[in-house]
Formats: sequence, structure tokens, C-alpha cells
Amino acid sequence: MAIVLSGSGLTIEKVVAIARNNELVELHPDAIERIKKCRALLDKKIEAKEIMYGVNTGIGEFSEVVLDDDQICDFQKYLVYNHSAGIGDPAPIEYVRGAMAGRINVHAHGNSACRLEITQTLVAMLNKGVTPFVCQKGSVGACGDLAPMSQIALLMLGEGKAFYQGELLEGKDALDRAGIPIPGLKARDGLATINGSNVLTAMSAIFLYDAMRWLKQAEIGCAMSLEALKANMKPYDTRIHEVRGFSGAIRSAAAIRKMVKDGDLVDGRMKCKVQDAYSMRSTPQVIGAAHDALAYARSQVEIELNGVGDNPIFFPDQDLQLSGANFQGSPVAVPMDMTGYCITMVSILSERRMNRLNNPALSVGLPPFLTKGAGMFSGLMLSQYTADAQIVEQKILSAPASIQSIPAAADQEDFVSMGMNTAIKNFQILDNAYGILGIEIMAAAQALDLRDYNFGKGTTKAKEIVRKYVDYLDIDRPLYPDHTRMKELVKSCEILEAVEKEVGSLG
Repeated sequence: MAIVLSGSGLTIEKVVAIARNNELVELHPDAIERIKKCRALLDKKIEAKEIMYGVNTGIGEFSEVVLDDDQICDFQKYLVYNHSAGIGDPAPIEYVRGAMAGRINVHAHGNSACRLEITQTLVAMLNKGVTPFVCQKGSVGACGDLAPMSQIALLMLGEGKAFYQGELLEGKDALDRAGIPIPGLKARDGLATINGSNVLTAMSAIFLYDAMRWLKQAEIGCAMSLEALKANMKPYDTRIHEVRGFSGAIRSAAAIRKMVKDGDLVDGRMKCKVQDAYSMRSTPQVIGAAHDALAYARSQVEIELNGVGDNPIFFPDQDLQLSGANFQGSPVAVPMDMTGYCITMVSILSERRMNRLNNPALSVGLPPFLTKGAGMFSGLMLSQYTADAQIVEQKILSAPASIQSIPAAADQEDFVSMGMNTAIKNFQILDNAYGILGIEIMAAAQALDLRDYNFGKGTTKAKEIVRKYVDYLDIDRPLYPDHTRMKELVKSCEILEAVEKEVGSLG
């Protein structure tokens, strides 16, 4: 069933369904009427020669330049031309599809004053699989993602390039093959297509969806390591976290206890220390903080997905247009910077547990580097090096982009969000996180195979999935194929899905 875009109710899950899974979309009938009503207001104001930013004036530093009637339509074309100024490789198709869905949802409010044909063309492109070629780099995250959104707008002129049925085609050829008419750009249409932070917001929605699933797997990896290290499980009693009150910590502790349920450790049949190191006993507080940060970021991203990010904004019922700065990406960039460094933080915690599994002084009786042939064999010694190298990259990428403003447009645009940089680096952080967590889970599976007691149902199921892809390390072998398979396994969420089928949802 198609996802109906009405200006409200667009969640990160729906963005992923549209962007990644090619779900069909529809424009709500009420949205169609709102778009028509708002366009009628614009036409009336143009006829009355009312001065309106970006309609009959230039933009940015040229906002005081008034255009004559002959220039108004051509201005939209040249606006899109000169803002199609990105660079380099194309953004993944799912980012562009997500941005198009977000832009449709902005138009659905009926405050953007574009023609209905523009919005309907975006709908048709999504449904028929025409995805503009969009350079990922070039947006500063204010006045919207102007450069990438302009490459989408080029299709409205039958220009630019687009992917269609696995081929990169000229824009006109892609639209013709898909049977989509070229709408052209009239007054306001170009700016109404490009003037919002839709690419960085779509990327943030997709990132949050993946990061939330990664966090659950971080709890799975933690549970496996805890059981292998004979951890004291009392710090995971949810009553400890309930009296403090952080919902993320309560959730995380409950998820980990669910993993180890019915194992010898949690049932008190194994001797353990009175108190473990922080990397073992403070996981609910750390992963919980990440859960809470992602929940806040989700709330902000979904506000943006369902809000009017545009300029100027038209209010048909009040016969009014107002110019402001609802294109500014900071409301999304700020919480998304936080989510990136939270993923780094949890990755560091994962590596610290992996270190304890390897270190015979800390591993409660496990052999050095998880090999029975220490000296001749080095076991998983170098796996930690690989994790550490990725963590350093994560740390470098964790500096906030939202404080890195560089003024543009002759200082008319003298503060910008740099939210696109946030979105790009977050995916790089997460890519490393898949590898780091995969290495911990691989090491934990090795350690569990060296123990002789019963583990929780969740832990047992997770190890079973690992062993489908990576064999027990009896004698040394090249580890890069195992590391890469584990990274892809974590990214696929196969472990998560199998564990939740076994023990129920982890939250």
C-alpha cells in the first residue's frame, strides 16, 4: 500500500520504506487542494506586482534586485543552473529518494506556492524509479541543501542526469522512458523545489534507522562478552536504573538481561567478582545515553520531515507571504552531531570489552588472545589493532560540524549549519562501527567456545549465527576475511533479527 504524504505523519521508518525499499507514494487529496490554493495566491500577488523574495527579486546578496515580468520565469531556470554547483561522486540513490519524499511533504502543507505539476512530478519520479544524479558534496546546510536539491530541480527542465532501471541517462531521456512529462519551471517553482534542508534530513532519518538497530546489536555484543568474562550481572538489574530515571539506561539493562536469561551466570551458578570494571558494569548507562540521544534526534528529524522548510512562506488564508530562514539546517545538524559521537562512544566501549577478552590479566581465565597455542599463534591479537584504527577515525570524525560555519554569499549568508557535513561523516562513523562491533562479537564467540557452562538463550543464538559465517579460530589464519564478513553480518542485522525471534524485542 502506498505511503500517503500529507505534510504530517512522515516517520523515519516511512522515509526508509520510500528511500530504500521503493515504497510507492501518494499525495493526499487535501494536500492537492492546499497546493492549488497557495499557487492561486502567488499568481494574484504577481499580477499585483507585489515584491516577493525569490519570485520577482534575486536571491542572497541580490535580494534587492527587482525582476521585470519577462525575467521572472527565466530567473527560476538560471537559479537552478547556478545552484547546481556540487562536486564529485553521486549520493546514494536512497539519500536522493528520501530527499524527494521530504520535499513533497513540505509542498503538501500548501505554503510553498509552487505549481501542483512540480510536486506531482516528484511523486511520479519516486513511483517510477527516476532518481536524479546528485553530487553528495556542495551543501552548507543553509538556504537548504541548495546544490544537491538543484540537481533534482534540473529534471523539472528535462535537464541534468538521472538513474533509471540501472542506467545513468540524460534527464530528458530518463523522464521520457518513464513516461513522465517535463513540467518546466515558472515563477517560484525552482526555489520551491530547492530551498530546504531535505537531503541532510533524509540522510539523518536513514542514519537514525540504521544506528538504532546498531545500538541493539551493541547490547547483543555486550551480553556475549559479559557471559564470556563471567561478569557480575547485578549492575543490570533494572531497579538500579529505575531509581536514577534515565529511560535509555532502563531499556538497555533490560535488553541485556533478556539476552542472558536462563544462563548460568545470571542465575547465580557461576562465581563472579563483587565489582567489575566500568566497561563491563556501566554499559547500560553508556548505551542508554546513546539511546536517549538518538530518541531526541529522532524527534527533531521528524519535526523537520513534517514541517515547512522553505523561504518565503505563503499563508493563503491570511493573504500573506513572509520571508524568514526556515531552510536553516541547525535544528537537525545539532542533534545529529550528537548522535555521531554517541556511536563513537559506544564503539569505544565495545573495543574495551574486546581488550578484556584478549588480555589474560583481565579475562578471568581465558587463554591469551583467545588462542590455545599462544607463542606459536597470536590468535585475535591483531583484531584489536583493526578495531583501534577504526576508532581513531571515528574520533576524528566526531568533532561537531554544526560549529564550523564559513560565511557565504558576500556575508548575506554569514552563518550556515554545515549539516550536510554532519550527515556525511555520521555514515562514515557508522561504517566503522559495524566493523568494530563485528570484531567484538567475533572475539566474544571465540571466548564463549572456550568456556564450559550454559549461556543465555539470546547469547547462544547470537553465537550460532556468527558460526554460520566465521569458524572457530583453532590455528592462526588470515583474519581480514573474517573481519569483513563480521562487519557485513552486523550491517545486515541478521544477528539482531535471529536474537529477537528467539527472546523477543530488545526494545
